[in-house]
Amino acid sequence: MGVQGVASTFRDLGLSNWIVKSCRALGMNKPTPIQQSCIPPALHGRNVIGSALTGSGKTAAFALPILEKLSKNPYGIFALVITPTRELAAQIVEQFQALGAKLSVRVCLVVGGLDMMKQSVELDRLPHVVICTPGRMADIMNGARPPKLSKLKFLVLDEADRLFEKTFARDIDFIV
Repeated sequence: MGVQGVASTFRDLGLSNWIVKSCRALGMNKPTPIQQSCIPPALHGRNVIGSALTGSGKTAAFALPILEKLSKNPYGIFALVITPTRELAAQIVEQFQALGAKLSVRVCLVVGGLDMMKQSVELDRLPHVVICTPGRMADIMNGARPPKLSKLKFLVLDEADRLFEKTFARDIDFIV
């Protein structure tokens, strides 16, 4: 541990060596404050709410604990990350793929503007992590072939302040 009990490395946060190496390979040498605050409780199964500025490492703050736990039980849809926009969803997919490369993490993007049938087929293949927008995920869950979410261990509401706006309320309620 670093000064005054603050974790100075990703290893100090309780992450495995393979994740520490993945972080290092991506130029992430030291956890940011949001990562220091969120990763340990998430690894211990506690609910976490985090708020930080853009570029502060928020995505890694939830992706790293998900990948750590996923590496111990890699079967079924393990995490569902809901975010308000397609663009943000695509960025989160890239982060999971980069951080989870050593694990061969399977990530599925479920957003409007893409073929819904192809997305349903991809969900049938039980990806590890599903990154979605609320409207499209609600549509798929309400359809003829809802995804199997019985193994779900993590639910992330990224940019929750926006997801709790009236525009998304019905879909978020349905999904949750």
